[in-house]
Amino acid sequence: MTALTESAELVREQTTETTETTETAELAWGRHYVAVEPTHFRIDYAINPFMDPEVQPDPALAMEQWQTMVATLRGLGATVDVLPQRPDAPDMVYAMNLGLGLVGADGEHRVVMSHMRYPQRRMETGSAQEWFAGRGATTSYVGRDGVGAHLEAGDVFPFGDALVVGYGPRTEELALKHLALDLGVRVRGLRITHPGMYHLDLAFCPLDSRRAIVCPAALDAPSARALMELVPEPLVLTEEEALTTFAANSVVVGRTVVMPACPDRVRAQLEAWGFDVVIVDVSEFHLGGGSIRCLTNPVDLTLGRDLPLLPRGEVVLPPLD
Repeated sequence: MTALTESAELVREQTTETTETTETAELAWGRHYVAVEPTHFRIDYAINPFMDPEVQPDPALAMEQWQTMVATLRGLGATVDVLPQRPDAPDMVYAMNLGLGLVGADGEHRVVMSHMRYPQRRMETGSAQEWFAGRGATTSYVGRDGVGAHLEAGDVFPFGDALVVGYGPRTEELALKHLALDLGVRVRGLRITHPGMYHLDLAFCPLDSRRAIVCPAALDAPSARALMELVPEPLVLTEEEALTTFAANSVVVGRTVVMPACPDRVRAQLEAWGFDVVIVDVSEFHLGGGSIRCLTNPVDLTLGRDLPLLPRGEVVLPPLD
């Protein structure tokens, strides 16, 4: 059975069955974000299936949508710091991919900077590194300037006992070993094979300690099974739902899920679990292949609180097909 077939079957099961619930804990992270103001957002090239330089976003509408998103997050009690956009970096507005923001067990802030797969985006990291360093964060790299492993932070999420890292289209497998050793944590890799869900943040959204929005169709079959085993109570999206609504590319602040769109059955399940759903239209940014999660970078993931420390680290990979 393929990952896509398994995904459709899981959705059918979830629609007809009530998931048993146990006590859960809210996400402690996701209360502090970095975002990039879209003063120079446009489509200059095509590095994912959504991008078409012949179809440009409306700058005024994009700015209005972005400002509404930021105001919504702040209204929910989240902190949002704003980084200026470089004029020569039209994709920099997708701040999730600038780097992996962390708070060490000692309380010190650090950022593992992304090493972008495509050279069109690599200049973003230099500006972001200066900005983070200027605010007291220690920065590091797994590769840079086209040398070394590629890592894009939109592929990286804490969940359970590990960092869950998607690899394939953008992040390379070698980067998982670097993260595990550098941070002293367990890293669970998932192989992404879907061209339209090229980052894990288009197919995976942690909701609390037991639940997450997932789209197994983004992954090969062993990785899809590994993801479903990892999440005790998954809310499964079909391939169509994930690609047309960007519902997995959402953020969570406490018990509120801020989403670009939400299919009725997904909303029903979220509300049954006690979440509030807030819809924020960021459709202009879908033209570049990203939504709310891509536009916001959480920098409050805390080692030892949200992610268990593991001396020397560990990488766990799914089996090969």
